[in-house]
Amino acid sequence: MKTIAAALLLGISGLAMHAQDKAVPPGEDRVYKTVDGQELHLWVAKPSGKPTHTAVVFFHGGGWTGGTVTQFDAQTKELAERGMLVVNVQYRLVAKAPSTESPQVCLEDAKSAMRWVRSRAKEFQIDPHRIAAGGGSAGGYLAAATALVPGWDDPKDDLAVSPKPNALVLFFPVVNVGPSYYDQHRFGDDPRKYSPEAYVSRNTPPTIIEGGGADKLVPPDELKDFKAKCDAAGAKCVLDFYPGQPHGFANKEPYRSLTLNAVMHFLESIGYLRKDTPDVVVPTQ
Repeated sequence: MKTIAAALLLGISGLAMHAQDKAVPPGEDRVYKTVDGQELHLWVAKPSGKPTHTAVVFFHGGGWTGGTVTQFDAQTKELAERGMLVVNVQYRLVAKAPSTESPQVCLEDAKSAMRWVRSRAKEFQIDPHRIAAGGGSAGGYLAAATALVPGWDDPKDDLAVSPKPNALVLFFPVVNVGPSYYDQHRFGDDPRKYSPEAYVSRNTPPTIIEGGGADKLVPPDELKDFKAKCDAAGAKCVLDFYPGQPHGFANKEPYRSLTLNAVMHFLESIGYLRKDTPDVVVPTQ
């Protein structure tokens, strides 16, 4: 168990890493919480097209130890243009390996951000029951965990406000942190307790997963297992694989646009985007 001093040091270290980023996501910079005197920010990109009154909240990847909050800039601009409110979240980071520091603070922040957005639904003119969460890799874990994994709430939050998203948009997400898949010894002796896959039920929100067929960090079988559990429970889960693609493939073209088009069709199917939403033009290689 970490000491309080270590927790403070790691939290401040993570904030400093983000503070050094010169680029910030599109949208209005807002502070959603303050931890030990350090502000945590998110960026709210308001619809530039006719509003759909829906939202998506993105969490960047980076193994909970790094990454950039601008990871979803392209998706943010396109989805906002099509009428969605899009939010990108800064969260505290933990120490890199060989540290086995738990990503508890990451998930605490993710749940705080979801509560912040939902509690301001009236201000942003969004439906509090149509807020999606999205992310890539470790950020995909955070998005899925806000929906499925109990606990790891910031005790200072208004716990009466649900952090659970109403849909999930996941790119090569970590959904199983057990020894058979993504085990970095960061989840204690019972990692299954913190695996989104362990909590799949008929109440799992509609989900789309974009996976790499050659991903060695989040292997295809992990995502297939998640979908199989969703199917068995009667929960909607769309799983797309892109042959030969490694982890992180959707961060570059043409896969950024290909996966975004898939996501937009999914969002259309659940009523988050209009049925006539045009595809993004996919760049040629």
